[in-house]
Order: sequence, then C-alpha cells, then structure tokens
Amino acid sequence: MKITIFEARPDDTRNFTALALRHDVRLVPEPLDATSAAEHDDAEIVSTFVNSRLTAQVIASLPALRFIATRSTGYDHIDAAACHARGITVANVPEYGTKTVAEHAFALLLAVARHLPQAVARTRDGCFVADGLDGFDLSGRTFGVIGTGNIGRHAIRIARGFDMNVLAYDIAPDRRAASEIGFSYVPLNRLLAESDVISLHAPATARTKGLLSQGEFDLMKPGVVIVNTARGSLIDSEALIGALRSGKVSGAGLDVLPEEALLRDRARHAAAGPLDPAVEAALNADRVLCGMPNVVVTPHSAFLTVEAVQRIVTCTVDNITAYCNGTPRNIVIGVGVPAE
Repeated sequence: MKITIFEARPDDTRNFTALALRHDVRLVPEPLDATSAAEHDDAEIVSTFVNSRLTAQVIASLPALRFIATRSTGYDHIDAAACHARGITVANVPEYGTKTVAEHAFALLLAVARHLPQAVARTRDGCFVADGLDGFDLSGRTFGVIGTGNIGRHAIRIARGFDMNVLAYDIAPDRRAASEIGFSYVPLNRLLAESDVISLHAPATARTKGLLSQGEFDLMKPGVVIVNTARGSLIDSEALIGALRSGKVSGAGLDVLPEEALLRDRARHAAAGPLDPAVEAALNADRVLCGMPNVVVTPHSAFLTVEAVQRIVTCTVDNITAYCNGTPRNIVIGVGVPAE
C-alpha cells in the first residue's frame, strides 16, 4: 500500500517504522490540501491531523485513495459525503487525550483566574509589584460543563477536586456518572445563567456551530470565564469579543479558534486566492482575541503531551494495519456507518 502521513512530526520516521517495513510510507510535514494532494495523488491511504481540510475537492484529487486514518477523535475536517460517494473508509483515534485535554482546560482556567501571563511578563521585566493581579478562588465556584463525554467527565473530576460545584448539559445525559462523580444535569439556559466558569467539551457538528453566540452570552452572569478546548466553531468569536469588552465575560482560555488553520499558515492559504468575506471577518476576530489582555490562547496544543502523542501514533498504526488486513477498526465513516 502507498501510505502518506501528512502533518508529520520530526520523530514520525521512528513512529511509523512498523508500517514502513511492509508498505511504501511517505512523511509530509505540510497539511493535506489541494496543493499537497496533487503531489501525492497516488496515495491509497492517508493519515492527517485536524489542520488538514479533506474537502470534496481534495478527496477528488486523490483518485487512488481508499482509507483515511485521522490522528484525532474529531473528524469534522473530513467531507463525509464525499467519502461515502467514493466508498472511502475513515477511522479515528477514539480515545487518547481524555485526561490530557481536561488538564489543559484547567491550565487555561488557572492562567485566566490568576492572571499568569501578566504576572510572568512583569517579573521577566524585573517588576515584582503584584498590584492589579487579584485573582479568584476556584473553590466554591460553579463550573459549567457543556458536553460530558470522556473529556468532559474528567474535567468534572478535576473541578470536584478543586471543591467546585458542577452543572452539566448534554443531549445524552450520563446519570450514572452524575451520581458517581457528583454533579447535576440542568437545562442549557440554567447552566449559562448560574455558572462562574463555562468549559466546552462538545464535538463540532451542525447543531453545535455557534453554540455560544450573542443570545447565550446575554444569559450569562457578569464576570463569567469561558474555556474552550473542543472546537473553535462552538463559539461566535465576534460575540465573545463583545462580551469580553463589556465585562460580561471577564476572561477566556482558548485552545481552539474558528480559523486557526489560516492563522497557522496564512501564506499557504493566500495562494488559493481571496478569502470569502465571512471567513475574512472570522479570521480578523480570531486575531483580535489573540491580542486581548484578558484572553489566553494556545495553538491547539491541549492534546500535546508525550504520552498522548504516543497513544495517537499507536492507535493510528493499528488502524492502518487492521484495514490492510481486512479487519478495519474504529470506523467513523464508511461501511456500517450511516451518512449524515
């Protein structure tokens, strides 16, 4: 099989050695897009991370493609309809960063709550004056979790360790987990109105796009903190900027942004021509968020620990090997999975 690993890291030569012993494996540092697809149009299997955009156009540029192994749990960067039309199978990594991402969510929360970026900047400049760095205790605060899958539930466990009260919202409540961990499911409007911190752990779907928009911010209590380690599309960036400027939201910790791919490699995307006005506006909003003093932004690195990366690599190699052996696993698009 001809296998191309896009968004390859420097140590992936070693990570994918087992595959290279039996297959033609190529490592490409760049994301998969229309340009890189044309350069690897003989690939039968591709593996990408979420910075690649596997649109219908990109998939059409890979006539030999039969299998996609995404090195992520989410797969909203892959055009499911195009895959179904071509009979392409897609497998994901269903669990690799449950604790990893939840821990990062609290790293962001603590950075916002205790003004850590500003404090560090002061001491690096030789200033040891703490005026204006008043933070707030997490203990006794209400932690609102939207999405109680594996990561959301672990974030709740951490919150309970900080002696926080926890409210949760999910379209499929896990009542057993609520009883065992100690939290309450409530309607979304109540969670928005009563939470001191709101942490997002929901997938990117048509239903969750703009989950936090102007109407939702209007319902929140003044001074709420927003944390997002899920997907950038869950938050309307322009509405968040307005809420931050008005004080309705006192701070935000964001590991994801709607147009983070453009922020990461603007020059590469510029070669494709002018942006859609709506995309340009969203990109500008993301730039504003990155520069706001009460916002901490990390570059979609919540998953990035040595342990989590190794779990991703191991599962991806297993997914590809299983497919080649005729026993595909962790299938999210393909045979037996209905088209949305």
